[in-house]
Amino acid sequence: MEPGPCSVIESFDMIGSKWKLIIINDLQNGEKRFNELKRSTEASSRTLSRVLQDLNEDNIVEKRIEDGNPVASYYSLTDKGLALFPVFEEINDWAEEWLE
Repeated sequence: MEPGPCSVIESFDMIGSKWKLIIINDLQNGEKRFNELKRSTEASSRTLSRVLQDLNEDNIVEKRIEDGNPVASYYSLTDKGLALFPVFEEINDWAEEWLE
């Protein structure tokens, strides 16, 4: 049985916000510290914290904390997050053909 519109809508609810897409895309090349993500995405600390927490709760991003002075938080994509890249490539191909 093929997924219906509800699955598509649920998927976009999980990953479809501007900031979620920016962060997922930014993490495709590997783990980054919070401040690296903040600089590269230009998100405010508050927005970045909220979106990373949401993505972590949805098991798309994992957080690793490294003890030290100061404590460092690292973020990377889980297997679930990495599995999105073929989907993103298809959307990109569609956009290049159909959007002007």
